[in-house]
Amino acid sequence: MRERIRDKGRLQDILDYTNNALQFAEGVTYEEFVADRMRYFAIMKNVEIVGEAANMLTDDFQTQHPELPWHQIVGMRHVLVHGYAQISDMKLWRTVTKDLPFLREQVSRYLAETDWEKWEREPNDN
Repeated sequence: MRERIRDKGRLQDILDYTNNALQFAEGVTYEEFVADRMRYFAIMKNVEIVGEAANMLTDDFQTQHPELPWHQIVGMRHVLVHGYAQISDMKLWRTVTKDLPFLREQVSRYLAETDWEKWEREPNDN
C-alpha cells in the first residue's frame, strides 16, 4: 500500500531528478545529446527515476492533481526499464526539453502549496 506520508518525499525525488536531467541537458544540442553516450544514459536514468517516483505516489495524490499526465510519466519509466531496445532518442530528448520544465514547475508548486501535515493525516481514499 502506498502511504500519503511518503508523497512529499517522492515529489522531492521527482524534483531532484528532474533538475539533474535538465542540468545534464543544459546547453546541449540534440546531436550532442545522442553522440555523448555518458550524458545520454545519465539523462535516461534520471528520467527513469522520475517515472518510478511518480509511480509510487498515492493514487489519491495523482487523482487530486490531474494537471500532470501521471500515466504518461509512469509509462515513460516502463519503456525505459522494459522496452529499452525501443527507446526513441528524439522522444527522450523531447521529454527532457519540453516536458520536464513543466513537470518541475508543477511539482515545485505542489511541494510549496500542499498542507503536508493535513495531507498525511487524511486516510487514503482507496
